[in-house]
Amino acid sequence: MRSRTPDRLCAEAVELAREAAAEAAHPGTVGAHVRVIADADRVVTHLFECQELGYRGWRWAVTVTRASRAKVVTVDETVLLPGPDALLAPEWVPWSERLRPGDLGPGDLLPSEAEDLRLEPGYSGEDVPPPNSIVSEEMQQLAAVEDADVTAGAPAVQEAPPAVGSIAAVAEELGMRRARVLSRYGLYDAADRWDDAFGAKTPMAQAAPASCATCGFLMPLAGSLRQAFGVCANEFSPADGRVVSLSYGCGAHSEAAVMPKPPRPALPVIDETIVEPLTLRGPAERTGGSVEADTPAEELGHS
Repeated sequence: MRSRTPDRLCAEAVELAREAAAEAAHPGTVGAHVRVIADADRVVTHLFECQELGYRGWRWAVTVTRASRAKVVTVDETVLLPGPDALLAPEWVPWSERLRPGDLGPGDLLPSEAEDLRLEPGYSGEDVPPPNSIVSEEMQQLAAVEDADVTAGAPAVQEAPPAVGSIAAVAEELGMRRARVLSRYGLYDAADRWDDAFGAKTPMAQAAPASCATCGFLMPLAGSLRQAFGVCANEFSPADGRVVSLSYGCGAHSEAAVMPKPPRPALPVIDETIVEPLTLRGPAERTGGSVEADTPAEELGHS
């Protein structure tokens, strides 16, 4: 049972633990004593700072112990452990989860898993025709002639033709020969990803004059996604050639042709475009009176 209180003799053996750490470490890389941890009865671990370059925040951990009723403390283990602020390598992630959009380059191969949730079988059934199926010799000869027309390349890269009368042959004739197609989970996953990139919650859509649902540059998708997504065909749009949500929008909307009216300035406080006539002579002058008596001094000074 682990004791909460460190053993006194083991806790006092700091120098013994330091010597053990110095033997395991490079000279001069064992720093100050950090703390003492009680691991069990008469078992104590001493922690020392590690001053080794590249091991910031790591600590030398030296475990010491003593036998029952013995006063001699011995070294049990010396190891370098990371501290709470140690510089550690990132957690290992499988290669299939490390890939990000844009990582795949020319010549790179990204095989999909056999149980990929995003895919489901394109068709089901046995590839071997039923025993009672009738395939004429003429059809077999025609299939042999078609099989001879292959693309250039090594034999290893040539696709094996489906057996005559098999479900794969029928699917290929109908243009449906895909071993796996997009599952409902894969469809929803793609829809969520597209909506996050070009959806109604993006800053561009929030400031747009209208949504893509009314834009003439939108090319709707086929299938069930037609009701929610389309492809932008406006070269001046930030989403040109991208799958966008019908609720997305930008300033390059096809109907955003009306320019906003310029703001009308406020009326001036002093209108300098109006001529205001000023009277320089009073009525006394016009009736024969004295100009000095009837005209104010301000008007006489400016006359």
